[in-house]
Amino acid sequence: MENVLIFGHKNPDTDSICSALAYANLKKKLGANVEAVRLGQINGETAYALDYFKAEEPRLVEQIADEAKSVILVDHNERQQSADGIEKVKITEVIDHHRVANFETSDPLYFRVEPVGCTATILNKMYKENNVELDKQTAGLMLSAIISDSLLFKSPTCTEQDVAAAKELAEIAGVNAEEYGLEMLKAGADLSSKTTEELISLDAKEFSMGNSKVEIAQVNTVDVNEVLARQAELEDVIGKVIAEKELDLFLLVITDILTNDSAALALGKESSAVEEAFKVTLENNTAILKGVVSRKKQVVPVLTDTLVARG
Repeated sequence: MENVLIFGHKNPDTDSICSALAYANLKKKLGANVEAVRLGQINGETAYALDYFKAEEPRLVEQIADEAKSVILVDHNERQQSADGIEKVKITEVIDHHRVANFETSDPLYFRVEPVGCTATILNKMYKENNVELDKQTAGLMLSAIISDSLLFKSPTCTEQDVAAAKELAEIAGVNAEEYGLEMLKAGADLSSKTTEELISLDAKEFSMGNSKVEIAQVNTVDVNEVLARQAELEDVIGKVIAEKELDLFLLVITDILTNDSAALALGKESSAVEEAFKVTLENNTAILKGVVSRKKQVVPVLTDTLVARG
């Protein structure tokens, strides 16, 4: 039987890793020959979750076409966010909770995208639909994904479905969601050991917005000023990324998990789009985005509208 690989987006976050593992577990119990893999390095938050629930991290795959003929995507669908060589393989399924863009296939597929806060929330339904019981480890990983994507249920992307799923999963996993979640988020917010290159690529996604090529990176922290103290280094590295990828805009969103506000560092010829979209003034390339914590719901849509309108 052909081996099918399951993976999330490049620069994987906790949802990408944990949902790949959780869906692989479900598919295996249903008799499929699948393997969860990753497209990038594990971040500190995800490492905490994997260690806590004693789960092995998926192996790293760099050229997907060398490994499989068929793949399943979780937590993304936009091709520029997916594996190198994705155009050379058959996508058989997509399980996601983001916008749909730059995606088409030559064959029919199972495509499930729901407006919830986390892919793991959809997978929780799929376990029930297939009458497959969740084990403690998998429930813990799925809970971790929901906590991560919802910023412990504080993000505007968080729905009642996410909260209900997290409550169920926490009970199976045997943890207090609030206590465990805060420790996990704090583990991810420790940026002291990260290089400048790591900071801007830990959770970075590339988007097509109108005629503009945009990359949006996000880091969570408990001290925004600690990150901005490295602004000169950040701008130097971001400038190189803009030149290398021919980006029109690079936006670094630095989110304070305690205040639920973010600082924006914007560079590129379309940086004024950030001012227009968020009704702010960039001073020294930065601005405070009050109440903004979600790239998916609060950043991508308004920036897209602004850049599309510019033509």
